[in-house]
Amino acid sequence: MSSDERTREQWPPWRAQVEAADATPIGRPPENRRQALIKLAWVGIWLVYLGAPVSELAHGTYGALVTTAAALGLTVFVVSYLALVFLRTNTRETPERWVYAVLAGQTVLSTLLSATLGKSWLVLFVYVAVACGAALPVRQARWALPAVTAVLAVVGISVDRSGHFYPALLIPALLGGFAMIGVKRLVRTMQELREARETVAHLAATEERLRLARDLHDLLGHSLSLITLKSELAGRMLPDRPADAAEQVADIEKVSRQALVDVREAVSGYRRPTLDAELAGARTALASAGVAARIHADGAPPGLAPDAEGALAWALREAVTNVVRHSGASTCVVALASEDGVATLTVSDDGRGPAEDHRPGNGLTGLTERLILAGGTLDTARSGDGGFTLRASVPLDAAPVVAERHGPGE
Repeated sequence: MSSDERTREQWPPWRAQVEAADATPIGRPPENRRQALIKLAWVGIWLVYLGAPVSELAHGTYGALVTTAAALGLTVFVVSYLALVFLRTNTRETPERWVYAVLAGQTVLSTLLSATLGKSWLVLFVYVAVACGAALPVRQARWALPAVTAVLAVVGISVDRSGHFYPALLIPALLGGFAMIGVKRLVRTMQELREARETVAHLAATEERLRLARDLHDLLGHSLSLITLKSELAGRMLPDRPADAAEQVADIEKVSRQALVDVREAVSGYRRPTLDAELAGARTALASAGVAARIHADGAPPGLAPDAEGALAWALREAVTNVVRHSGASTCVVALASEDGVATLTVSDDGRGPAEDHRPGNGLTGLTERLILAGGTLDTARSGDGGFTLRASVPLDAAPVVAERHGPGE
């Protein structure tokens, strides 16, 4: 198994899905020998336009010594051209010094071969222009291409005095070079799009992990607190009141089963609590903890969107859990009111309140994030009697309220 295959096996699911959705080879460096050979074939197919110089060498137009030297020079040129285009097309790194040295050497070699062997060798300058477009950054290539074309024009005037051959190479040199710049920009764009898509997928996975962490914290914190309270009650009842203890154990079983269902729904992404259910759960939890509950709420107000209701329900659950676990309060007041297009949930207790150096925990932090997603806010403060007050607000949707007040017959 290759290293690339082992790397793919270690990818998280979101990364594997991103890679599987993108089968376009543009902008990807070759990952194996087959892909390298395919890319090399695409690069090398354009060498067919070297047919004129190769034909002169094959037909023995020059002497043996000149033919050998010219063939060696042409081989060096072709190898350097293939290397530059093959290696530099997919990279965004600043060119190293050897790149500039190779391009300068190609220009000198093209000039030397064209000046000594004739106009057929002027075609080498077209390949130099293409190599400049592939190997150099855009800003440098914009200057290098006209410079190479200018050298082609100067050498062409001295070699082709009739002026019929070299002008036909000026436009291909410019177009070939700038076309290669366009190809490189396309490759760069594809690479940036892949990076952006990977970033989006990573952020989506991170957001899903945060959602799951918030749901599990809120669900299990509330349920485990209630289980702990009822377990303590059952333990105190067991010696003298076994029937009441059995009732508490049955409640523990119900809470455990419901917690399991809630966790499964949270993992599946379908968990959205309601205010009615959480108000009933708040009464049960506060009663089990021996906290007197004064609840001033009749359920969700009109115009409360499902997401906003879910955020308030989570806020109620988190607030009641904190009252039961940390406050030491004897009374807890829950109020839900709507005014000026805003629904506000207030949970206040008469407990010991937060310490001076208290910092919000994971529960309040996650609750703040939920409310922000619903367009709401969260405020916490010490209550007037020394306890703790949590106030969560979310906007109401005016459309349902208007429809209710102004029905079809009005």
